[in-house]
Amino acid sequence: MQVYRTIWRFIRSSNFLPASPSSFHFKLNLNLNKNQNLRSSSAFSSVPSTALNGYMVNVKIKALCSDGRLKEALNLMRLQPNILVECSTYACILQLCVNTESLAEGMQVHAHIRGNEVEQNLFIATHLVSMYAKCGRLENARFVFDKMQKRNIFIWNSMIRGYAWNGPFEEALTLFHRLLQQEAGIGIQTDNITFSLALKACAALSALQQGKEIHCHIVRRGLEIDVVVGTALVDMYAKCESIDNARHLFDKMLERNIVSWGAIMGGYVQNGLPGEALSLFHQMQLAGLQPNSIAMVTVLSAIADLAALQQGERIHAYIITSGFESDLAVGNALIDMYFNCESLDIALRVFQKMPKRNVVSWTAVISGYAKHGLVDEALTLFHQMQLVGVKPNSITMLSIFPALTHSPSRLHCQRIHSYIVKSGFESYKSVSNTLIDVYAKRGSLHIARQVFDQMLKRDVVSWNAMLANYAHNGDLEEAMYLFKLMHLVNVKPNSVTVRSVLPICALSSALQHGKLLHGYVIRSGYESDVSVGNALIDMYAKCGSIDVAGKLFHKMSKRDIVSWNSMIAGYAHSVNALEALTLFLQMQRIDVKPDSVTILSVVHACANLAVLQQAMEIHAFIITTGCELDVNVSNALINMYAKCGSIETAHQLFGKLSKRDVVSWNSLIASYTQNGLARDAITVFHQMQLGDTKPDSVTMVSVLPACANLAALQQGKCIHAFIFRSGHESHVSVQNALIDMYSKCGTIEAACNVFDKMSERDVVSWNTMIAGYGIHGQGKEALALFSEMQQAGLKPTHITFIAVLSACSHAGLVNKGLHYFNCMSDDHCIAPMQEHYACIVDLLGRAGHLDEAYNFVKKMPLKPSASVWGALLLACRICCNAELGEYVLEHILKLEPENTGAFIQLSDIYASTGRWYDVAKVRTKLNDRLLRKSPGCSWIEIKDEVHVFLAGDKLHPQFKKIYAMLENLSGQLKEAGYMPNKNFVPHDVEEEEKESILSCHSEKLAIAFGLMNTCCGVPIRITKNLRACSDCHSATKFISKIVEREIIVRDASRFHNFRNGLCSCGDYW
Repeated sequence: MQVYRTIWRFIRSSNFLPASPSSFHFKLNLNLNKNQNLRSSSAFSSVPSTALNGYMVNVKIKALCSDGRLKEALNLMRLQPNILVECSTYACILQLCVNTESLAEGMQVHAHIRGNEVEQNLFIATHLVSMYAKCGRLENARFVFDKMQKRNIFIWNSMIRGYAWNGPFEEALTLFHRLLQQEAGIGIQTDNITFSLALKACAALSALQQGKEIHCHIVRRGLEIDVVVGTALVDMYAKCESIDNARHLFDKMLERNIVSWGAIMGGYVQNGLPGEALSLFHQMQLAGLQPNSIAMVTVLSAIADLAALQQGERIHAYIITSGFESDLAVGNALIDMYFNCESLDIALRVFQKMPKRNVVSWTAVISGYAKHGLVDEALTLFHQMQLVGVKPNSITMLSIFPALTHSPSRLHCQRIHSYIVKSGFESYKSVSNTLIDVYAKRGSLHIARQVFDQMLKRDVVSWNAMLANYAHNGDLEEAMYLFKLMHLVNVKPNSVTVRSVLPICALSSALQHGKLLHGYVIRSGYESDVSVGNALIDMYAKCGSIDVAGKLFHKMSKRDIVSWNSMIAGYAHSVNALEALTLFLQMQRIDVKPDSVTILSVVHACANLAVLQQAMEIHAFIITTGCELDVNVSNALINMYAKCGSIETAHQLFGKLSKRDVVSWNSLIASYTQNGLARDAITVFHQMQLGDTKPDSVTMVSVLPACANLAALQQGKCIHAFIFRSGHESHVSVQNALIDMYSKCGTIEAACNVFDKMSERDVVSWNTMIAGYGIHGQGKEALALFSEMQQAGLKPTHITFIAVLSACSHAGLVNKGLHYFNCMSDDHCIAPMQEHYACIVDLLGRAGHLDEAYNFVKKMPLKPSASVWGALLLACRICCNAELGEYVLEHILKLEPENTGAFIQLSDIYASTGRWYDVAKVRTKLNDRLLRKSPGCSWIEIKDEVHVFLAGDKLHPQFKKIYAMLENLSGQLKEAGYMPNKNFVPHDVEEEEKESILSCHSEKLAIAFGLMNTCCGVPIRITKNLRACSDCHSATKFISKIVEREIIVRDASRFHNFRNGLCSCGDYW
């Protein structure tokens, strides 16, 4: 080296340089060919540009490119217009443009190439295609490619690579197949690179079938043993979710490199099998291969998915000892791993100790804090990264959005939105799409729509984001409007679009909209998409078209667990609950393993069937699967046993729960309420209040019916106060339950007050209030409210008409009732059901129109149910028609052989007409059938305690005082003109005993107790489980006048408000 330097000093000192350019060649050869710096531009530092010839210009440009000095290289190229730039020089500049992602400079080079007319040079064209492709300008790359008159395998590979890496991936496969078809004619042979690129495109598209076809070509050409092709095959199968095939190929590979191991490990991570990836990492180490940074990143991703902190710490130690700690990608993966393992402090420490950080590092730590809901920390780091000169990228913006979703401050969201607009990120569709989602989740759907409308370019993801949020918010009309608008602006909805809108059709029971979407699915060829098929099944099932759902299910060529769950759930919630169990058994026969969702649907089906034996068998199966430990399954089991009438088992299950959530408590409260154990339901509610579990709106809806069943007004008022304090009053379902509770507790005014104060009402609100007016005999008010409901734009349901017809029946509004019955089908397209026919029979019967009622039953298009015949039997009782009553009883017993009430009704008809022999025969039949009459029972609430009385009851602690009170009242009643109605008392009893029996009826005992234990002027509220007898009704009218008290009695069908000797029913009941 010393010799060369001496010669160089001699050349410089002798002024030889300007005279003979060949001396520069000598210097260049010294510097470019010897051991100093083979490509250093410093060799030209003292050489004037004017002294350079063509050879030296090319060499200097290459040297500048080697030093990464792109602008200087370009300047030198432009300053020497007469010098012929060599193809290898162009290649060096273009390669530097690729490395620095300098598209503008690359285009300048392309212009220079065109000027020198060397664009058709294959070597240059290949580099041009590669430069444009890697800079994301595939249209330019394709222009260069298409202009080439001759092409070699390198330019084909460069073009395919551009599409395979950047998309559209379909175009990569199109080019690949075009090359396959033409290769014999154009003399080009596809190589291992070509096949590996085609497989990469298949992987990106998850195009398994196409990947398999390419695999066949590879096998025929004997390229399967090539390590590059073998690795690409492993990667393709893994990314197409065929991990078993990927592993099979990996195990068959004769030669594996670190990339091969990375591909299979990455495949396991992507397929949700991080444990397998971790195991392979250890196998790789045992095989003697040293992991590279990509392998380290992959194994850290696996540990992150497993949240295996100890494993992560061991790998971290290995990273330190192996020298990977300074690797940026590994450091970033470490941050992500520690955040996933909930070790936020260590993650931050790794970040702080990194010798060098890039935008990915900052993004990783911001994302970690954002995902954990630490809004302030995430936003602080976001501002810090800008202060240290690191510019956020689109991924950073996407990572901070979870923090904005959790942030209670609207200001945070506005500031980030402002930054997005100022920094130009608004043009990134992914950023705008996620911003739409953030605003929607924060309840600012109108701002989300503004962001959507302001987007200059929208892709199908943008439309799907907006559609999904409208659907999530229950805005079906706007969602469907956007769906139709997509077609008008030539954006083709994809399977995700359909899956976004179908659930809202299901929830809204919008069958027609659902059918419209189904038609689009068929036309677009999405029927084979399993997820779309599942959504269609769910929609049809929830819209009541369970048969259509079943046909779709059985037509599916491929089903996943969601398909089975959707269909089983559909049957479980329909009248075909037994089909759910049949399908469940079929699912097991073909070895489809049920999950907790399947179990919940099957349990719901058993609850609807209310067959205890089936319920117990399903419970036994659940125990074998271990699903019983799932609190949601346990809650469903509690509900199932309650609906099967096994309340003790439900209570035992509740007691065994190691962890109870609010649903557990709600299930038990609802169980007691549904089984008529209202007092137990209220007791459990109070126990819940004393514990750690806060009651929610569902709790209120479960416990208020218990108060309504007991007519426990004070308890109901206390719960109403709790509802107000806990903020549940705004829930429509809770307000509906309050209306129902107050109505059934006899305070229709309070019910009306709740109804009037509602800011939002659904159809249930109107139905409940109409029914409330009905049971209080306020038929005109009920009909006025029905008219108001229609004026408010709400469509009445079949339940609305049951309430309306029942109100007409209680108020004796015969003509109105018949009018509204006819309006059902004529004006509202609602086909009358058994309940509606029963209401009309009751309406006619109470009005004494027995013949009309009987003829109405005979003309019914439906086969009369037991409830219809029961209404007609009541009409026979009112009209004392024993002959027709006997005929009606026969029909009832065919449908309900153990209907005790029907025997009692006929017995009362016989008694009212003095046919005591027939009364005795009915009683004998009851005994022969081992049937017992439900005893008359009345109860009254005093000081938050419910007191229950049976006829002739002497078990109450105050029974002596009660009977003394009744004795006192008896004399006053006779003086006031009361005459006991002895028609229904057995004829073989002395007159005095008849009066004694009548005086000890349960409601009279309750009234006496109420008079003794309440202050003067306080209304007395009584509830009776049976229809009030005529004697008690008459006596209560007199008592209300004698004691100057309002007495409110709720019997089995309606309210009687007694005041000053009169009843609100007008003796019409």
